[in-house]
Amino acid sequence: MQTAALLNPIETVDPEPRLLIVDDDPGIRELTAGFLAGHGYVVDVAEDAVAMRAALAQNRYALIVLDVMMPGEDGLSVLRSLDRTTAPPVIILSVIGEDVDRIVGLEMGADDYLGKPANPRELLARIRSVLRRNRERPAPVEMLSAARQYLRFAGWRLDPLARQLYDPEDVIIHLSDGEFRLLLALVEHPRRVLTRDFLLDHSRGPNSENFDRAIDVQISRLRRKLQRPDRRGGDDLVRTVRNEGYMFTADVERR
Repeated sequence: MQTAALLNPIETVDPEPRLLIVDDDPGIRELTAGFLAGHGYVVDVAEDAVAMRAALAQNRYALIVLDVMMPGEDGLSVLRSLDRTTAPPVIILSVIGEDVDRIVGLEMGADDYLGKPANPRELLARIRSVLRRNRERPAPVEMLSAARQYLRFAGWRLDPLARQLYDPEDVIIHLSDGEFRLLLALVEHPRRVLTRDFLLDHSRGPNSENFDRAIDVQISRLRRKLQRPDRRGGDDLVRTVRNEGYMFTADVERR
């Protein structure tokens, strides 16, 4: 693992957020690290999965930029092994045109994706967007006022402030950032057909690539998390409307 030298920053961000760039190409690693360091980040680099895990054991990172195509253990395998409840957000890089990498990466919990070769300024914008979304997350639920309103549906409870979902047994169901934003969009517009473009804008932001399959993947993941042990729930709550989009079918109360 190496740390990129801090260049003269052109723009100030939060005090020295630490990033980890994982890529087997030394040229890409150093160029990317130098560019991001020049914009106020502390940047470490790792050439493979082994070095990445060593870096994670030594430091706390605000975000990981993870290449998919690496020798040995590939990026998707590394992503699968991360504990998404404690790991930092991940932006995966995949070869342009390899949609399958992006689909699988989203399914495994990546927070964003970008084609290679990545434009450094676009990567910087994506990093800022993911970090901003994480900064906007409020304090844990136990530190917030018990009087605030929840979105309640079919025995479930969604806390928009703490960004937490509780199942009918009051167990917290972990949601990735994209899953939370997608569920919130559905719950806030119940019994209406929502197009994939609408859901894409609300779950990944208006500047995301128009990648319909990504919404289908996230809907599939969300349905699994809304499914009860008796296999009821997910498909009943989020209905596919053929050739149009999706509909959240439950009544929603805000209390």
